[in-house]
Amino acid sequence: MKRMNPELIEKITRSIVEKLEQQSSFEQSSPTDDSQSSVAFWAHTSNANKKVINGPLAEVVEDDSEKELIKFPNIQEVNSTSLPESKMTIPQEEKDIESKQQVAGIKNPVNQEELDTLIQKTPARIGIGRAGLRPRTETWLKFRYDHAAAVDAVYGNVNDDLLKRLNLFKVNTQVTDKEVYIRRPDYGRKLSDEAKKCIQEKCTKSPIVQIIVSDGLSSKAIEENVEDVYLSLQQSLKSADLDVGVPFYIEKGRVAVMDDIGELLTPKVVVLLIGERPGLISAESLSAYLCYEPRKGMIEAERMVVSNIHKGGIPPVEAGAYLGTLVQKILKYEASGVSLVQKEQ
Repeated sequence: MKRMNPELIEKITRSIVEKLEQQSSFEQSSPTDDSQSSVAFWAHTSNANKKVINGPLAEVVEDDSEKELIKFPNIQEVNSTSLPESKMTIPQEEKDIESKQQVAGIKNPVNQEELDTLIQKTPARIGIGRAGLRPRTETWLKFRYDHAAAVDAVYGNVNDDLLKRLNLFKVNTQVTDKEVYIRRPDYGRKLSDEAKKCIQEKCTKSPIVQIIVSDGLSSKAIEENVEDVYLSLQQSLKSADLDVGVPFYIEKGRVAVMDDIGELLTPKVVVLLIGERPGLISAESLSAYLCYEPRKGMIEAERMVVSNIHKGGIPPVEAGAYLGTLVQKILKYEASGVSLVQKEQ
């Protein structure tokens, strides 16, 4: 995986935070317009080496022959909810080629145009055709490949080199192995006695923000995304002058493990970066859960989540910067989840 330079991440994060603040002030001064909302596009039907992923604040260009680039449009020249037409349109010839490749398994569809439209709007397996009563060989092999990637994500382990690079010490839940983790989710919500002792010895008490990382159901999500999200989030919190506790990694954790952390360290806000349940579209999607003063017995409605963080969804650096602004909002209203929404209204 090509990782971004920390200095570049810091520069990008500052730019994103500034644009979020400008966007926030603009929304407060003008009525909400649904037509101004931004949409992230994933060119899932493209077979080219180069992809353009448009987020609300940045466009991420991935090219196998070059380093990953992130370009920010001039907010005065380009509306942040749209990009130049040349970036958002695909030449008709490429569309025709992609369409033929996608529907190669269907002979004489009833409505070719409608089928093309559906395929372009979803990465799901539609329009794949069949051989008799079975899927075609190519389709079946792709399914097996994606299923194997999902299984590997669940049963894999996060590389220790990544944890050392991010200076994260490791603790465990009450889970003894992956089979127990899958069968007994409640074990993944509780820290082991050794973990509690280690956390109390190494972490500061009552920080404003406590960041924790866990593999959850996808170790691949951590290895592919967490470094950029984590560094961007740290920079965003640093810019806001917020006290951040000692971060650490929880192996085989579940979302509600943040309640145990809240009891031990009593932080104002806990941010948990955890691997999502893998699917056949993506096995490397990361989620960020946030909660204000989590405690045992906290209901799920009091948590909030930013999900779908990966190269085909929310760009990791952009997600980290956004999480920083979300933490500030939680602290301002002293609430998270449904309570935060109610107080904002």
